[in-house]
Amino acid sequence: MNPRVSAYLPPWSILDPLLDQWLQEDIGRGDRTTQALHLQDRQGKAYIRLKSQGVIAGLPIVERVFQRLTTAVVFTYEQAEGAICEEPTIVARIAAPLETLLLGERLALNCLMRLSGIATLTHTYVQAIADLPTQLVDTRKTTPGLRLLEKYAVAVGGGVNHRFGLDDAILIKDNHIVAAGGITAAVEKVRQASPFPLTIEVETETLEQVRQALLLGVDVIMLDNMPIPEMTQAVAMIRAAAPHIKIEASGNITLDTLRPVALTGVDYISTSAMITRSPWLDFSLTIFESF
Repeated sequence: MNPRVSAYLPPWSILDPLLDQWLQEDIGRGDRTTQALHLQDRQGKAYIRLKSQGVIAGLPIVERVFQRLTTAVVFTYEQAEGAICEEPTIVARIAAPLETLLLGERLALNCLMRLSGIATLTHTYVQAIADLPTQLVDTRKTTPGLRLLEKYAVAVGGGVNHRFGLDDAILIKDNHIVAAGGITAAVEKVRQASPFPLTIEVETETLEQVRQALLLGVDVIMLDNMPIPEMTQAVAMIRAAAPHIKIEASGNITLDTLRPVALTGVDYISTSAMITRSPWLDFSLTIFESF
């Protein structure tokens, strides 16, 4: 796993209800095919194979999916979570009742493919700026119901998680500024109402807005959709006036623009690309023995 960042899954008490809901969605009133095969009391062995290259994310979820169906599961990791695989390989082996393998196969693979795809693209982005101090940060642009796992996959790939929800921190964005009547009014109102120790971040689009945010002494200043020359000026202005203030860059970040933005000296670059633009990584589950 990337040494710069550690990835932690939420407790199973949080994830189990989600997995149960997703299993119910797929199984419905019962697996008609598996039921018709009369596989009761029969056991099987299977392996999960990565069919391309990439970063593995989601193996604990795969194991837990099968465990939600029965306790009679032996799950063996052939590759570690976060492993960077350069070629197709077997990543896990499972021994369980045949019914369990067939019932859980689709959900387990869906989770593994989705999360590994995110981790793989995140790793690609992180590597592009690995020699720089700037950190890659995700956003709240996530699939409804999957945020916890998608953000976990970003961390597995070496990225940093931004807010998990609106209750994590104060982030005053453009619409908040308009609604409040300006940056100063927005920050002052937030300061009166927000609990300690939430940090205050303000989104800025112009150098004048950066100056206002500096005068207000916020914790983080976001430079949103700024051209590189203007962003460079903004970073210099902030560093000269208040070097303790963290700087985040955001807006239409791609692999082509990532490094030039990082070279301006910002602390963080936030983008939804790792999640919204990531293709699924291809895995398969193969039953190779039944008895």
